[in-house]
Amino acid sequence: MPKNKFLFFLAMFIMFFCSGFCGLLYQIVWMRLAYATYGVNTPVLSVVISVFMMGLALGSWLAGITVSGIVGKLKIASIFLYALAELLIGVGAFAVPKLFALGGDVLLKLGEMDSFSYLLASAICIVISILPWCIFMGMTFPLMMSYVKETAPSNTTSFSFLYVANVLGALVGTFLTVIAFIELFGFSGALIIGAAINFSIAFIGFFLGWFSPLPKAKATALKKVRLGPQKLPLGSPTTQFMVSLLFLTGFCSMAMEVVWTRAFIPILKNEVYSFGMILFTYLLSTWLGSTVYRKGLANGKIYSNEVLLAWLAISGLFPVVLSDPRCNKYVLGILFTIVPFCALLGYLTPKLVDDVSRGNPEKAGKAYAVNVIGCILGPLFASYLFLPWLGVKLSLAFLTLPFLILTFPRRKFLVPRGMALPVTATALMLFAVFISQSYETLEKGITRRDYTATVINNGEGRDRMLFVNGIRMTCLVTTTKFMAHLPLCLLDHKPENALTICLGMGGTFRSLLTWGIKATAVELTPSVRDSFGFFFSDAEKLLKDPRAKIIIDDGRRYLKRTNELYDVITVDPPPPPQAAGCSLLMSKEFFGAVKSHLKKGGIFQIWYYGDPYFTDNAFYRAILESFPYVKVFPSDPPQIGGRYFIASMEPIQVPPVAELIAKLPPAAQADIMEWAPPGQNLESYASPYFKGSYDAKFGSTDENVNITDDCPYNEYYFMRFYLPRLTSWIMERMRWLRSQPRG
Repeated sequence: MPKNKFLFFLAMFIMFFCSGFCGLLYQIVWMRLAYATYGVNTPVLSVVISVFMMGLALGSWLAGITVSGIVGKLKIASIFLYALAELLIGVGAFAVPKLFALGGDVLLKLGEMDSFSYLLASAICIVISILPWCIFMGMTFPLMMSYVKETAPSNTTSFSFLYVANVLGALVGTFLTVIAFIELFGFSGALIIGAAINFSIAFIGFFLGWFSPLPKAKATALKKVRLGPQKLPLGSPTTQFMVSLLFLTGFCSMAMEVVWTRAFIPILKNEVYSFGMILFTYLLSTWLGSTVYRKGLANGKIYSNEVLLAWLAISGLFPVVLSDPRCNKYVLGILFTIVPFCALLGYLTPKLVDDVSRGNPEKAGKAYAVNVIGCILGPLFASYLFLPWLGVKLSLAFLTLPFLILTFPRRKFLVPRGMALPVTATALMLFAVFISQSYETLEKGITRRDYTATVINNGEGRDRMLFVNGIRMTCLVTTTKFMAHLPLCLLDHKPENALTICLGMGGTFRSLLTWGIKATAVELTPSVRDSFGFFFSDAEKLLKDPRAKIIIDDGRRYLKRTNELYDVITVDPPPPPQAAGCSLLMSKEFFGAVKSHLKKGGIFQIWYYGDPYFTDNAFYRAILESFPYVKVFPSDPPQIGGRYFIASMEPIQVPPVAELIAKLPPAAQADIMEWAPPGQNLESYASPYFKGSYDAKFGSTDENVNITDDCPYNEYYFMRFYLPRLTSWIMERMRWLRSQPRG
């Protein structure tokens, strides 16, 4: 044991804190890079999370069974191997973006593919790109535990100690990555920060290993310590039950995280900060629970598994009962509903691994691997089975049910002290299923669910609405019709085909078809496509037209895999402009892909809402640096500052309104007048949409004010928007305090 025990464990804590910090940084950044390369859809999300967890499980298991032999054979301290793993993780920060890009290029060379083929190929590319580095991450737990065992053989709770440090690092990593790093440095800059930290950890590890030689005799003795008898044999019923609990907690927690993300969107909104808040709350609560467990170890007061399971059964239902939209519409109130459950998991998970392993790195690696396997399967089941078939409320109730069942005495080693907690959990389950409401059950209308989203259609006549995951997407307005008619009228040649990205209610797609041309719509969510008939009675007839086609795909992905050129490409990004993933339809890279699919003289239209987060100038620069000619047409009536941006590689001539109206086919004229007030003629009704255009100009001379795939300026705005206001408020409070009379 080192002479200074405190400094030794402080060094271990800091190293594992930094390791957890980098792990979450990479997960957040790699997820977004995968979206940009392979498409913004749930399969990509599920594959990235599952591969990340698979790597952790494989690495934990592999290092656990091999560390003793390698240390004894090479006669080195285990921390050398830990340092090597951290070094390789840092290399992965630079390798993954290149591997993603290479995989994307390979898929492009395969030509046209159907969706299943593409998803399979993209999944293989993601596995090849990130699995090796995730395996190295998974190795860190048993490797560091082995080093602790070498230096402090009597320590039997090293896993929970390292777990607390790792979760705290992940918590801080999530916060700084989402709040600051990406906004200030972009994805590439954030990866450089992560790599620098990994390399620093590796250097410290090699330094400590240099002064911690492990002679052969010591290695042999260490091996005997590791393989000596344990308090609980690996094959005992109690141990098997605890290992099963590790799988169950991993499965349910990760599945619930997916369900929470969808359930809380109506309150937290569809922004990158929403998922960040859920993840931050999850990690903070987990860390608090782990810290309480560590303090309990020091005090000799540990809660039993049966009591923890009973409280898990109760707290797992809080997100259903306490987030009822009829009584809880507050961000902090919504986030608080997951705190008790996550804290209990933070307490139970390290406790179970400690009980199973007793400090043995091999058994800890296997036990932790079982937990992570549950984390792999949970998101897949939640995305493809629970949410589409059960919805938000019943999915959470179903995932809580196993904990409820385990609270009742069924085995001799699981006997509750009393029935108060099981009865309470049962009553809460009945209340959650039969009385509580979610945004899915509260809204009146037609509800459709799929692996991507929950879609609700409600209302009558012109008041019909489209909600996706509780967020209002659009309504029946003439504005969407002119996303088709305006660019088609501005063409200097007769159009043959057009593409619209983001179907919405289908108004733009329907208007394109009135020109008698081939119209293709690309929509990400199958249930949105299936809602087309709710909003337009002639939808079924239109879809039978051989010129009409709706493709379920990501817009960027479709542009990458198709060779077709279009006269008009029109995009209506999901509101608001700061929505998560929206920058992928507003970045220079996306506009570059659009240019490559426009015919000579073709026109691109994108609808853009003004927003309060200083994004306008970034959007102007992105589109003006991509297209030499850009016209702006204000909408009528104005809707939150909405404007039509018309872009082309050739000069755009804007004829008088009468000439533009003359270009409209009879069916298009009837389409425009469909919702016109009685007594109004075509020219007076359409004129406001056709006139008032002006040339777009740069709004800022700062080249960093831009929207790119690496720097999604519109999505990350905390530092430039909230930080100055927070600083100003603090300064005002300080001035006020200084102005108060003393004494």
